[in-house]
Amino acid sequence: MPKEGRYHCNRCNTSYSVTVGTIFHKTKVDLQKWFLAVSLVLNARKGISARQLARDLEVNKNTGWFMLMRIRQAMLEQGELLKGIVEADETYIGGKEKNKHNDKRGGGTQGRSLSSKVAVAGVLERGGKVRARKVKDVKRATLQPLIRQLVRGDSTIITDEWLSYNGLDKHFIHERVNHSHSEYVRGNIHTNSIESFWALLKRGIVGQYHKVSARHLDKYITEFAFRYNNRDISNAFNLALKKAVS
Repeated sequence: MPKEGRYHCNRCNTSYSVTVGTIFHKTKVDLQKWFLAVSLVLNARKGISARQLARDLEVNKNTGWFMLMRIRQAMLEQGELLKGIVEADETYIGGKEKNKHNDKRGGGTQGRSLSSKVAVAGVLERGGKVRARKVKDVKRATLQPLIRQLVRGDSTIITDEWLSYNGLDKHFIHERVNHSHSEYVRGNIHTNSIESFWALLKRGIVGQYHKVSARHLDKYITEFAFRYNNRDISNAFNLALKKAVS
């Protein structure tokens, strides 16, 4: 339909635009603003809040939040299995009890307690990419299948002394650092790289978003992982746009 700049389906008798099947579908926001939003997200090392994006694009807060969630959806990466030297670790997202009101404080939240926090597990290829996702717990039955799903079998896995990693040597070359005995680096055996990614993720959540619901946490992790994985790519915008339309 040249005059309208749209396509028409004779079978269902409806018209549609080229944005069908992309993150831009059913939006009234100009594509130029969408492209600017993608660029702002990619260049914000610690993320950008919905309110800040709304001010930059001159849209309302709800529109800014909607755009951010669509962009994060497009950033999801599957990719090849990680290989070589791979660091595996877990972290916990949630506010400190001492910062909460008395009526919202709970007990037993130290260490690996999940009573008021959400667990996130991840693997990072030394000098390569990171894969991370929210998990229900940090038990062996949860962490080890995830690692085998994301890492190639002939790789070297480096972890801390957490008991859930026992048995990884059946599938990988397994090395450990014993944090409980103040051992953090032994030659090239350490988990500093993935811990740096956790620090970046947490600083972004605390500094930009302040609070993230467990329901949407995976999307925020996806954003930080995509930005980390493509930090040295000059055409990261083109890559993000390609994923947005596919």
